[in-house]
Amino acid sequence: MLLLTLILIPFIGCFIAAMLPVNARNREAWLAAAVALVGLVILGLQFPHINSGEVIRYQLDWMPDYGLNLVLRMDGLAWLFSMLIVGIFLLIVVYARYYMSPEDPVPRFFSFLLAFMGSMLGVVLSGNLIQLVLFWELTSLSSFLLIGYWHHRAEARRGARMAFTVTASGGLCLLAGVLMIGHIIGSYDLDVVLASGETLRDHAWYLPALILVALGALTKSAQFPFHFWLPHAMAAPTPVSAYLHSATMVKAGIFLLMRLWPVLSGTPEWTWIIGGAGVCTLLIGSFIAIFQHDLKGLLAYSTISHLGLITALLGIGTPLAMVAAIFHTLNHATFKASLFMGVGIIDHESGTRDMRKLRGLYRLMPHTATLAIVASAAMAGVPFLNGFLSKEMFFAETLLVGSSNNWWMPLAAVTMGMFSVAYSLRFIHVFFGKPATDLPKTPHEPPRWMRFPVEVLVVFCLVVGIIPGLSVGPLLHNAVESVLGDQTPYYSLALWHGFNIPLLMSFLALGGGVVLYYLLRTRYNLTQRDRVPVLYRFNGKQAYENIMLEMRSAASRLERLLGTRRLQPQLVLIVSACLAAAVAAAASAPQVWADLEPTTPHIPFAIIWVIGCACAIAAAWQAKYHRLAALSLVGGAGLVVCLTFLWLSAPDLALTQLMVETVTTVLILLGLRWLPPRLPDIARDLAERRAARTRRTRDFVLAVGSGLAMAAISYLVLMLPAGAGIGGFFLERALSEGGGSNVVNVLLVDFRGFDTMGEIAVLGIVALTVYGLLRRFRPAAESMTLPPQQTNLIDPAARETPTEQSETGYLMVPAVYLRLLLPMVLVCALYFFMRGHNLPGGGFVAGLVFSVGIIIQYMMAGTVWVESRLHLQPHRWLALGLVIAVVTGLGALPVGFPFLTSHTAHFSLPVLGELHMPSAFFFDLGVFCVVVGATMLILTALAHQSIRSHRLPLGAVEVAENTGKEEN
Repeated sequence: MLLLTLILIPFIGCFIAAMLPVNARNREAWLAAAVALVGLVILGLQFPHINSGEVIRYQLDWMPDYGLNLVLRMDGLAWLFSMLIVGIFLLIVVYARYYMSPEDPVPRFFSFLLAFMGSMLGVVLSGNLIQLVLFWELTSLSSFLLIGYWHHRAEARRGARMAFTVTASGGLCLLAGVLMIGHIIGSYDLDVVLASGETLRDHAWYLPALILVALGALTKSAQFPFHFWLPHAMAAPTPVSAYLHSATMVKAGIFLLMRLWPVLSGTPEWTWIIGGAGVCTLLIGSFIAIFQHDLKGLLAYSTISHLGLITALLGIGTPLAMVAAIFHTLNHATFKASLFMGVGIIDHESGTRDMRKLRGLYRLMPHTATLAIVASAAMAGVPFLNGFLSKEMFFAETLLVGSSNNWWMPLAAVTMGMFSVAYSLRFIHVFFGKPATDLPKTPHEPPRWMRFPVEVLVVFCLVVGIIPGLSVGPLLHNAVESVLGDQTPYYSLALWHGFNIPLLMSFLALGGGVVLYYLLRTRYNLTQRDRVPVLYRFNGKQAYENIMLEMRSAASRLERLLGTRRLQPQLVLIVSACLAAAVAAAASAPQVWADLEPTTPHIPFAIIWVIGCACAIAAAWQAKYHRLAALSLVGGAGLVVCLTFLWLSAPDLALTQLMVETVTTVLILLGLRWLPPRLPDIARDLAERRAARTRRTRDFVLAVGSGLAMAAISYLVLMLPAGAGIGGFFLERALSEGGGSNVVNVLLVDFRGFDTMGEIAVLGIVALTVYGLLRRFRPAAESMTLPPQQTNLIDPAARETPTEQSETGYLMVPAVYLRLLLPMVLVCALYFFMRGHNLPGGGFVAGLVFSVGIIIQYMMAGTVWVESRLHLQPHRWLALGLVIAVVTGLGALPVGFPFLTSHTAHFSLPVLGELHMPSAFFFDLGVFCVVVGATMLILTALAHQSIRSHRLPLGAVEVAENTGKEEN
C-alpha cells in the first residue's frame, strides 16, 4: 500500500492546491513540500528492501484475464529515479516559492507541478506496460500545461503546443509498440516481459516493435531528429525548466530504454537506431549550444547533448555502458538542475538572460556565481566533480566499440567533450569582466532560501566527484543490478584509475575545449553571430511548422470535400455509412435468409406497427409544414417502440424508452423555439421547389433503406442458435453472483459496472458542455421574428401570442394541482429505484421519472417559481452521483477485490424480516443522481435561453400566482 500511497498523494495534493486562494503562495509551497517529504519518507522506508535486492510489488486486479491490472513495481532502478523525481521536486518547490511572482496564479502552478510529479512516479513505478503508457501520456499533458503556464505569451503557447505534439505523437507510437510486445509475449506484466527477451528478439515483429518504442523514447528525451522541441519549451518558468527539462520529463525516454534494455537490446538494429540517434544528438546539441546567446537556450541544447550521450551509451549495449548511462543520468540531473536554477536567479535579479549584456556578475553576486561556476565545471567534465567520472566512463566505452577500422565513435566522444567545455566556458564568462551598467535591474544576491536548493545540488556534485563509492556507490549498484541481473559487471567508481587512454581523452577534451572557445571568441567574434554555422540550414522548428501547415491544408481540403455547415448532408453521410455496414452484415448470412419461411402475422402486433409506421411517415411529411405536429408524431412512433418492447417481454426497455421519449420531447420542444420559421413552397421559385422535392425523396429512400437494414440485423441476432450469444451467461449468474433477479439491472450495475460508470461520466460531461455552450448563446434575430411582409406566410400556430398560449394551453389544469404532483412522482421514482435490482426499474429509470416530475413543474408553474422553491442545483447532483459511484467501486479494494466488485449484505430486521442490501444499490443511487442532474442542467439551460429569446416556452408565464408578466 505504500507504493499506492506514493502515487496517489501527488494527485491528491494537485486537487487541494488548485482550490487554494490565489494569494496563498506560502500555503501552496508548504503543501507541495509536505507531499514531497511524505514521498521521501516512503522511499526511505523501502530502501532496506531495495538494498537487499528485493523487487517490491503491489497489484490491484482489474481485468486479470486480459492482463490489465494496476501493478506497481519498485526495484533499484525505479527507486533511484523516484528519489530523483521526489528529491529534486522538493528543492524546486523551495526555489519556486521565491521565484514565482505574487501576481502569478501560483495555485495553478503548484497544482500542475504536483500532477506532473505523480505522472512521472507512475511511469517509473508501473509494473504493467499499458499502465506505463497511460502515465506516459499524463506526463505529456501535465508538461503541456506547465510549459504554457504563462499562456499570455505567444512563445509559451507555441512551445507548449510543439512539445505536446511531438511527445504525444511519440506516445501513440509507444502504445502501438507496447501492444505489439504484449501480443508477442502474451502478457503486459513487466516481470513477464523482462524475462522474455529471446522470444521477442526472435520474433518477426521485433523490428517494428523496436522502432515504435524507440520513437516514443526518442521524442520524449528530445533526441535527433526530434530534438527541436526542447529549446522552445524554455518559455516555461525556470522552475519548470529545472525540473522537467533536466531531471524528470526528458529522462522518461532514457528510463524507458533502460527498463526495456534486457528485452530489446543486443541486436544490430538496437545499436544502429538507439546508438546512431544518440551520437547525432550529442554532436548537434553540443555544437549548437556554443552559439546561443540566451543562458536558458545554452542549457537547453547542452541538455540535448548530454541526453544524447546517455542514449549513445545505451545504444552501445554493453553492461559497462549501462553502468555509465545510469551514473551519468544521476550526475546530469544534479548539475543541470542547479544550473537552471542559477540562471533563474540571474534572470530574477538582473532582468535579462542575454549573455551579450551580462558580465562581471561575480563582483555583484559572488555566492551565486561560485555555485554556478562549480556546476558548469561539472557539466564540462572537470576532475573532482561528478561529471568527470561518468564522462570518463563514456570515453572508455567508446574505445571498447572502436577499432582501427571504426574510429568514429571515440572521435565523436572527444569532439562532444570539447564542445561541452566550450559552451561551459561561455556560460562561466558572464561572471567575469567589468560589471555591466545597462542591465534592466542591478544584480544582487537572492534571498537565502532561494539559493539553498542550488547549494544542495552543488555540494552533491562535489561529494560524488570526490568520494563516489561512499556517496552513490550502493544506490548505483542497486539500480545497475536491477537492470542487468546476473550480467552485472565489475566496475570501480574510484577517482583515480591510473594513466590510461580514457584519462587522456578527458584532458584532450578539456584542453581542446579551452582552445576552441578562445578561437571562437577572438577570431570568430562569437558574440556578434546570430546564427549557428552550417546547421542553420537544417532547422527542425521550421520543418515542424511546415509539416503542421501541410496537415492543416490537407484537413481544410478534406473539410471542403466532406464537411458542411448544414446538418442534413452530414446525416446523409453518416446514415449512408451505417446503411452500407448493415447491408454488408445482412449479406454475410445468406443461409438465414434461405431458411426464412412466411408466417401468419399477429394482427394486434401488426396494427401497432402500422400505427408506428404511419406516425413516422406523417412526421416526415409534417416537418415540412408544422414542426410541433412533427414532434408529436415522432413521439407517437416512440410510444409504438415502447409497446413493442412490452410485447417482446422487455419491460425495462419499455419503461426506459417511455421516460426518454417524454424527457427528450420536452427538451426538443424548447429547442424548436430557436429554429427559423419555415416558408411555404409559394415563397420559392420552381428550381428550389424541385431541388427540395429531390432532396426529400432521397432522404425518404435512405431512411427506409436504413431502417430495413437495421431490422435485418436485429432479425439475424434473434435467429442466433441458443447458447451462441452471451445472454445465457448473465441469466445463469445474475442472481447467484449479482444478487438480483432483474438481469438487465444487474448487468448494468454489476457485470458491466465499469461501462456504466463511463457512460454516466460521459452523460455528465455532455450536460456540462450543453450548459457551457448555452450560457453565452443568444438566438439570432431571424430565429425570433420575420419581416412584416412575410408574417402571413408563417404557420398560424406560430403567430399566437404568449397570452393566447397561456389562455388556451395552461389554464385548462390549475397549476397548483400539478405542484402537488411532484411528491407523488417522487414516491413513484423511489418505488422504481427500490425494486430495480429484482423487478423492472433501476436508478436510470427512477432518475428519468423524477426528472419528468420536475419538468412538469417547469411547464406549469414557471422557471422562477420552481427555482425559488426547489433549489435544484444540478451541478451538485452530478458531482454527488459521480462521487457515490466512484466511492462504491473503491469500497471493494480494501477487502482485496477488484474495483466495482459487488457484494451483498444480509440483515434481519424485526418487522421487515431478512433484508438483502447489495453494494450495487449505492452504485445505482449514483446513476440516479447523475441522470437527474444532467437532465435538470440541460433543461434549465434551455429554459433560461428560451426566456432570453423573448419567445416564451411552455411554462414561461406563471399561472398559479399569475401576475400576467413574463419572467426575466
